[in-house]
Amino acid sequence: MAITERENEQIKEANAATGTTVVFIHGLWLLPSSWDAWRQRFAEAGFATLTPSWPDDPETVEEARANPQVFAKKTIGQVADHVEQVVARVTGKPVVIGHSFGGLLAQIIAGRGLSAASVAIDPAPFRGVLPLPISSLRSAMPVLGNPANYGRAVTLTFDQFRYGWANAVSETEAKELYDRFHVAASGAPLFQAATANLNPWTEAKVDTRNSQRGPLLLISGGQDHTVPWAITNASFKKQHHNSAVTEIVEVPNRGHALTIDDGWREVADTALAFVKRFA
Repeated sequence: MAITERENEQIKEANAATGTTVVFIHGLWLLPSSWDAWRQRFAEAGFATLTPSWPDDPETVEEARANPQVFAKKTIGQVADHVEQVVARVTGKPVVIGHSFGGLLAQIIAGRGLSAASVAIDPAPFRGVLPLPISSLRSAMPVLGNPANYGRAVTLTFDQFRYGWANAVSETEAKELYDRFHVAASGAPLFQAATANLNPWTEAKVDTRNSQRGPLLLISGGQDHTVPWAITNASFKKQHHNSAVTEIVEVPNRGHALTIDDGWREVADTALAFVKRFA
């Protein structure tokens, strides 16, 4: 995938600024714009920011809903390679922050030695992460329940979004989040993550021992159904073998929507405090 005009503009702005750049990677069922509030918070702290797309991401939620099939067939490897392409254009190693599958991608980029520091928030599992809690399986069933979804774009119903993402907020806020942020997503990454421990050639893998990985913080929402503590903690245990700093924090009473719900600032400030220590 070629670097988009929007990404090029953000790269130019970041390279023209002083200080470290922070790259925010979104996961499934969201767009780069889901990081807008975070970008403002980090800009206030003196960081340049940019938000790479997944291949063929529409620019707006409205465009995405009008043409949901553009998300189909996007794989973890394709997205990781595109993010690397963007990161390579940034002057100096950036900080990389990702949520959900974006959290997995942040760890992949870190494992390639391309980031100064990384934060993975409720990250999707990679090869070697073994726990599979019932709530996580239930959250993934709208996709995994039909093998044909591997090649499709899948839109969650509100009830599915409520269970997997917005279980820790009120129903009113859950509806607001669904209406404001939710878009279709490629089914492929979920199948890749689900079969990672059975496939030695999986794209859902992380080089956890690269000495150039840099400091890493994992953040877990205490009530997350999609990526519960068991998964994030298992990722931490794999990453903890690295010679670089590896830390984990649990944010109580927060679900998978913790980066976009009304409590996003608490999570952003947790990530920001870590970044300031190392960037």
